[in-house]
Amino acid sequence: MPQYLVAIQHPENYDPSLEGEAMIRDIGALNEEMDAAGARFFAGGLESASHAKSLRKQPDGKVSITDGPYIETKEHIGGFWILQCADMDEALAWGRKAVVACRVPVVVRAFLRIRPRGKASTSL
Repeated sequence: MPQYLVAIQHPENYDPSLEGEAMIRDIGALNEEMDAAGARFFAGGLESASHAKSLRKQPDGKVSITDGPYIETKEHIGGFWILQCADMDEALAWGRKAVVACRVPVVVRAFLRIRPRGKASTSL
């Protein structure tokens, strides 16, 4: 079954301490619903973008490490689910529920599926 990333988008200066009990309860209920449906493969929260490290290959072949995310944006991934869904429509249905539970935007993307001959595909 195809897998989809449902990524929670936090604003640049997101403060997780402002997450109330109702929000935590709503996310817990969503996780339970995903588990009951057999959709949740993995889920995880991420530390703030200010704790991120970016790695880049340099012309001399060495790798440099710098503080912060690679791309400067107003939003960053704050957490995510990896779901096993029949299709994008099912993944989007879970994404809608994630928007409500998390109270922030989310992005839904299909994982590429690599076929034996090395061809990438988003479907079987």
